[in-house]
Amino acid sequence: MRGIVYAMGKEMAGPLAQANPLGDVAGMKLYQADETTVVCVCGIGKVHAAMGTQLLIDRFGVDEVYNAGVAGCFHDFPVGTLVVAHHCVQHDMDISATGSPLGEIPGPDLIELLCTGTQKDVDTLTQAGFAPRTGVVATGDWFGRDYTRAAMLRDHFSATVCDMEAGAVAQVCLCHHIPFHSLKIVSDHLFHPAQGEEYAQNVPQVVEKLNQALAALLWRS
Repeated sequence: MRGIVYAMGKEMAGPLAQANPLGDVAGMKLYQADETTVVCVCGIGKVHAAMGTQLLIDRFGVDEVYNAGVAGCFHDFPVGTLVVAHHCVQHDMDISATGSPLGEIPGPDLIELLCTGTQKDVDTLTQAGFAPRTGVVATGDWFGRDYTRAAMLRDHFSATVCDMEAGAVAQVCLCHHIPFHSLKIVSDHLFHPAQGEEYAQNVPQVVEKLNQALAALLWRS
């Protein structure tokens, strides 16, 4: 059984939008996409993402997890660019006052949370007619309105896009030794003077492409 974690219902589109509702748990919505695929729309942010991932593991015994969603871009990539994550970081994990580097997660003592099968996912999407990029997803409970911090995160982590969930999902999967994939699509840009408006305008336009690409990964031949 595989699980998909979305932050928001509006990120679901295409065949996955027709998934059968299974009910709510702690405000998180569950769906059955097919006999081997369950979906959790967990809510925005790292805590919701971790809760949703653990729920899929505990209730459905998923042995592979995908996180899909829109993301802000640190670079001037076109809106609608697909990014297959090589790894995720949690940019707001900061215990540097104790001597640990920025982003290091206590316990596993890791900064980079590796994704599974990145090149295979890129190859699958390319064969399906997409033009994906690989990159680093920087996760934190932060909508990037601070240009100075955004530039620091881009340079420090070699970050490609910024979101609020992938790094948390990756950490839960790491703890359970479960393969994890992250697929993001650029909806806005962290250095755009009207980033919030750009996000609101573009999300409805990019989610169809996001879910077409996700379907190509889930139901690859």
